[in-house]
Amino acid sequence: MSDDRTAERDGISATYDETETERVLEFTAVDGGESTARAGATAAIAQNIEGYAMLKVRPTADGDELERYYGFDMALDHAAELLGVSPHDLPVPAAAEDMGM
Repeated sequence: MSDDRTAERDGISATYDETETERVLEFTAVDGGESTARAGATAAIAQNIEGYAMLKVRPTADGDELERYYGFDMALDHAAELLGVSPHDLPVPAAAEDMGM
């Protein structure tokens, strides 16, 4: 599966979506991959719809904020930690590549 809003690699799927107020990148660990991620584990990175505010890391797309970061790399590090994988294992859909400040 791969288009500009979704990506999958090594048992981790990523979905990018926009709501009325936020840009949201959600990761889910799925069965069958070579990843060390825990099956069913999730993490999300959210930013305001204008794309200039700090990134919020959450356990799920609609979960409570865990931490805020200026940089996309730092937010990816935290999301990867929640999934139990390396940040380099996270697939990032093209539509989400410009998240962060």
